[in-house]
Amino acid sequence: MADVSKRENNPEATEDFSQRIKKAKTDHEDGRGENGEESGKNVLSGFQTTTVLSDSAREKTIFVHGKLADQNAVVILEKTPINEDILSEIFKASTLELDIRNDIYSTYRLQAPPHLNEMKATLVCPATEKHVKKYQRQESFLVEETADDYQSITLPFIQKQSFSVQWVYNILEKKAESERIVFEDSDPKLGFVLLPDFKWDQKQTDNLYLIAITHQRNIKSLRDLRSEHLPLLQNILQKGKEAILQRYSLPASKMRVYLHYQPSYYHLHIHFTKLGYEAPGCGVERAHLLTDVIQNLHSDPHYYKTRTLSFPLRADDGLLGQFKKAGKL
Repeated sequence: MADVSKRENNPEATEDFSQRIKKAKTDHEDGRGENGEESGKNVLSGFQTTTVLSDSAREKTIFVHGKLADQNAVVILEKTPINEDILSEIFKASTLELDIRNDIYSTYRLQAPPHLNEMKATLVCPATEKHVKKYQRQESFLVEETADDYQSITLPFIQKQSFSVQWVYNILEKKAESERIVFEDSDPKLGFVLLPDFKWDQKQTDNLYLIAITHQRNIKSLRDLRSEHLPLLQNILQKGKEAILQRYSLPASKMRVYLHYQPSYYHLHIHFTKLGYEAPGCGVERAHLLTDVIQNLHSDPHYYKTRTLSFPLRADDGLLGQFKKAGKL
């Protein structure tokens, strides 16, 4: 989920890959069984790097394209946040090497013990060309989409080109990730499931990030919302905040609740993040606060059907090409 949330479910490719990865595990486990202790730890041992798609020194992340078990793959490496609970051990057990000392200022290279020097690794495999392009560094352009543009350009494009949302249905039907669900309202019209986004390691609330996914399957995005959906949106806002307060002791006044447009995948979902955490896509170009959405629909039942919406698109996005082809850019 989230930016990793653009997941694609291809049963045949997944089954083929599972057989290949089992073989790769066996090859690297020195005779241990497929369910041996080292299985999970060695999944990436056979990964062969092709190219670095992008990296961010600020966010401490790198996106790498390569091969794993003869399949295209993308690996995302991310330095996990420093948890307050381990500060004492970091200070006591790490080694320091002086880099610079000037008056009262000193900088060091700090080497923490291995168990405190963790990175998060996310694997996308088999990775399609869309996945590779998604993580590749690209220039962005701001698009202004009218109601007519949506009907004539955007809607036909997403119906043809968008990622599969079978993985979303797997969550809703408890076929996958059921153990990760934090809260569920099972009502078919007003209900939703709330679960952590993959970008959040759940070790602290400073970068809290959860996603609410609606049980309704006929709402693709913000454009489809009408006044008839107000009970659903209000239910998600209220019960989502209550569930997060109960589970993580984070009050509503410290949360940012919003929708993306364009979304990463076309099944209505709502983002809950800690206020102050600069989550990807939380900027004004793409994020719409849920409270504003509710207020706008109260004012105009067809607000999001008729208004012009702006959003950023990357240079390699096919939708951008369609807007250029139509002479809109």
